[in-house]
Formats: sequence, C-alpha cells, structure tokens
Amino acid sequence: MLFLGLGIILLLMKYLEVGPVAAWAWWVVLAPFALAVAWWTWADWSGYTKKKAVQREDARKKARIDKQREQLGLGTRKSGRR
Repeated sequence: MLFLGLGIILLLMKYLEVGPVAAWAWWVVLAPFALAVAWWTWADWSGYTKKKAVQREDARKKARIDKQREQLGLGTRKSGRR
C-alpha cells in the first residue's frame, strides 16, 4: 500500500509539474507501481496475505469469545490454563 500511495503522489506531482519531480523521467515516477505489483505477487506467492487474514480472523474470534464469557460472568481465561 505504501508503494501505491507513493506512486500516486509522484504521478500527480509529475503531471502537475510540481517541484523536482517534474524533471524526472517517467520510468522513475512509475517505478513505485512496479514495486507494488512485485510486493503483491510475493505476498500472495509466499502465503503472507493468507497468514495475515487468518491472524485477523483468530483475533476477532478470540475477542468475540472473551466478550461472550464476560457477559456470562465467567471472566476471560488465562492463556496456558484450561
């Protein structure tokens, strides 16, 4: 996401001829978009994206269970104790 944001900012600066970016070559301005594509390709290939999605789902599930336990007056479980 960082590369995409940087690419959009540089593209706007080049198009509007703002600052030193106006004199840069187009390939330099468009390079962050290529880096974003490379990052997303690596993230999908390596399983990083799926791992982060599973971590978010697990955190939501734990929060939901803790909230239900608290509403029942049972308190939350300490990790390592069953």
